[in-house]
Amino acid sequence: MLYALIGNDMANSPERRTAAHAGHLARLAAMTNEGRLVLAGPFPALDAENPGEGGFTGSLVVAEFSDLAAAQQWAAADPYVLEGVYASWEVRPFQPVSP
Repeated sequence: MLYALIGNDMANSPERRTAAHAGHLARLAAMTNEGRLVLAGPFPALDAENPGEGGFTGSLVVAEFSDLAAAQQWAAADPYVLEGVYASWEVRPFQPVSP
């Protein structure tokens, strides 16, 4: 089943986000190689592809997991969670309807 992992950045998170970025991307690459990642990306703070100093307000990951507990465990071990990038995060079951 698919799950949406939604992280909301803490204020002034750019330094922490930069420090944890490589580890976060490595975990996403591993899921891509396993064929489980549907999409992932940040929420820009500004309405622009490159928000510059505005940074990001959070992230979304949609991926396949065996169950909710496995999705929550993966999220809890993510570098963005461990390094305090997110002020809050949640995992929800996700059911795509289109396309």
